[in-house]
Amino acid sequence: MITERRSKRTRIDRFISAHLEINRRDVKLMLAQKRIAINGIAINDSQQVIDEFSHVTLDGQVLQANKPKYLMMNKPAGVVSATKDEQHRTVIDLLDKATGSDLHIVGRLDLNSSGLLLLTNDSRWSRKIMAPENKVEKRYRVTLEKPLSDAYISAFYEGMYFAYEDITTKPAKLEIVSDYVADVSLTEGRYHQIKRMFGRFRNPVLALHRLSIGPLLLDPRLAVGESRELQSEEVSLVG
Repeated sequence: MITERRSKRTRIDRFISAHLEINRRDVKLMLAQKRIAINGIAINDSQQVIDEFSHVTLDGQVLQANKPKYLMMNKPAGVVSATKDEQHRTVIDLLDKATGSDLHIVGRLDLNSSGLLLLTNDSRWSRKIMAPENKVEKRYRVTLEKPLSDAYISAFYEGMYFAYEDITTKPAKLEIVSDYVADVSLTEGRYHQIKRMFGRFRNPVLALHRLSIGPLLLDPRLAVGESRELQSEEVSLVG
């Protein structure tokens, strides 16, 4: 399952050479003749670095014109957070081919979890969100099989030790919404972390729904399985 792609940064001479299948000496001649432009500006430096969103032209002909895409989805339970899966329907399958062809997932949700999911083709943006040092908080609405008590609040805040990985979870905030429902906010996302933490109380999780990532909230107008593009200010909120 793919959750992120490396940023496609490369030198302009390597890009042109590979794209047109020509020798780099020929590319240097094109550069010297100012025939190649990046983002509308003619260049002659063969070591100029471009990325996947640089607009590249040769003699006015477009060689690359990718645009960054940022989507939020109201992920349904039962759909896997992956670009491809042989057994289950994926979140990419919920998008039309033109929209989902080059997207990756920013922070997966388990098969049976639902809620806010971000998708993009901008790997630098997704790394900012997922980088542990940036401590981007994710908030979840959790439905439990057994009643909650104040003991959960302190246990989540103090962190829990898991011997298998030899780690102690970072402080997490738990708010009791009702007897069987809690909101949990955390800045890390270890394997089945929330379910395992409630497992310490032998209290099975019946439903897990992501409400927000950082200050970005799931749009309440999105029906289950629907998605929409993020507005520019929303992109800036979390990236």
